[in-house]
Amino acid sequence: MTILKKILRGIDSISEHVGSWAKWCAWLLVLVGAYDTIMRHFFNAPTLWAYDTLIMAGGVLYLLGWSYDYLHGSHIRVDIFYRNLSPRKKALLDVICAAILFFPLMGALMISSISWAVRAWRINETMISTFWYPPAAPYRTIFALGIFFLTLQGIAKFIRDLHFLIRGEPLD
Repeated sequence: MTILKKILRGIDSISEHVGSWAKWCAWLLVLVGAYDTIMRHFFNAPTLWAYDTLIMAGGVLYLLGWSYDYLHGSHIRVDIFYRNLSPRKKALLDVICAAILFFPLMGALMISSISWAVRAWRINETMISTFWYPPAAPYRTIFALGIFFLTLQGIAKFIRDLHFLIRGEPLD
């Protein structure tokens, strides 16, 4: 059991660190957005790269923030029903939803996002929304990593919920 606790704490630590790193993308969004706005409105010199940079930085913020949010219970749920349940029934509902919805969806997203990233690296894909044409492969790779980290945190939560359901006590 001690090894399992260490593994779960390790997964939590990964999610904390990834979430802390992702928070910096919010600053990048503000800085790039402000710079582009100032250049466009005050100097009549819009940038070619700001739009794609904002899209990618916002995507990275969301993608890498998913596991952090899942660790801290910040994801959306139908709280009108969930909040009235006992802790054991919450764990049961979480285990059922993870088995039926979360893991199949994450498996499908993992397969498609990895193939998407591999293809982007193989063909040197570029983003075509502006004339800057930044490489798409790093962004596609971060997308796959975001799905991976969310799945990893989902596995940790599933193990904790299953343990609580069986033993009636938290694993930590």
